[in-house]
Amino acid sequence: MFYLYSHNDLDGVGCGILAKCAFGEKVDVRYNSVSGINIQVDKYLNKIAAQARPEDKLYITDLTVNSELELRLEEYVKSGGSVQLIDHHKTADHFNHYSWAQVNVFHKNGSLSSATSLFYDYLIKHDMLARTDTMDQFVELVRLYDTWEWEAENKLQAKRLNDLFYMISLDEFEAKMVERLQNPQGFFFDEFEEKILDMEEDKIERYIRRKKREIIQTFIGEECVGIVYAESYHSELASELGSSNPHLDYIAILNMGNRKMSLRTIHDHIDVSAIAMRFNGGGHAKAAGCTLSHEVFKLFVEQPFELEPMRADAFRNQFNVKGSETGVLYESWGDDQIFVYMTKHGQWLAEWNNEPLSFQFPTFEEAERHIKRNYGAWLARDEVYVSMLSNKVREIRTESKPEYIPEHDFSENEDERVLDDI
Repeated sequence: MFYLYSHNDLDGVGCGILAKCAFGEKVDVRYNSVSGINIQVDKYLNKIAAQARPEDKLYITDLTVNSELELRLEEYVKSGGSVQLIDHHKTADHFNHYSWAQVNVFHKNGSLSSATSLFYDYLIKHDMLARTDTMDQFVELVRLYDTWEWEAENKLQAKRLNDLFYMISLDEFEAKMVERLQNPQGFFFDEFEEKILDMEEDKIERYIRRKKREIIQTFIGEECVGIVYAESYHSELASELGSSNPHLDYIAILNMGNRKMSLRTIHDHIDVSAIAMRFNGGGHAKAAGCTLSHEVFKLFVEQPFELEPMRADAFRNQFNVKGSETGVLYESWGDDQIFVYMTKHGQWLAEWNNEPLSFQFPTFEEAERHIKRNYGAWLARDEVYVSMLSNKVREIRTESKPEYIPEHDFSENEDERVLDDI
């Protein structure tokens, strides 16, 4: 008998689907949370002795166990038990020193791996599953979504596969996919699925628009973080928030219902898996997570609770547009204004309420990043920009105009008095 314990997201369930295609009724598949896998494996080791069932094999995919179970699995294998752990998170790399574990962040061709793609290669290599075009397509869609590569390659079908995963029950999704992978005509969505997926797209757009008005900004450690509370569509939400706010180092999405925090970044210089590890979590460089511990709650919920949501940049401007060398106006809290402009030497400067800041920036993007991170600024609307320019012109004219002397018709006596004064 085969036992497969996997994660309960699309990538983890993808492993279960492949296992059912490979082993049929001979596999017992269980899906678990990050913490739940420890309970599941503990029950397995307590229930099954290696000597009693030598034909049994345990697969653990897309998850790893705690240090205690790590040692117990090693003893189980040494006593004759059969285990294979397959994962792709770099935070699990230390498992590679065990003969029963395989952790690969990348495939041999250099592409990012997923648990599903690694397990697929494993099953084919050991003649447990025959490669087909349909399975190739399914596995690649799962990999593209789990590694976020679907965005860069604009593979919307990968995102729609994940949407479908969350729209129907897990059992129904699993059954549909197992049946569909037997079809030699390639992977597809049926007509009903296409319709409900189109409806879901509209729902996601409305949800993201609402959440964009709720995000708050703060510094946690040295990173500038955008924090939002959300129960659904974490990947889509994080992608939109990160793209529209590139000055933020990463996005933290808190799901208060299941006490989880997801971390996402669009930047190559930020590794959110390292950040998640500070709070006993893990994941990928650009997508990671952890549980909502007391420390996490204090840093990401309690301390920033009183902060106002971020203000969005004006998006229909014709005059006050980003990158304009003649000047770009931003607003900040308390009716403050920040004016960013280019000098004749090509440097970008900023003025806070007409007072120059002691910074110079080689590019507009760096200047904007600084004022957004440190002053919570947002791009002002055209009418505010025009009003500011009008006030500037009025001030200049008032300061530069000579004192007004009214015209006067002098009488002869007045002329004489003037001459006498001279």
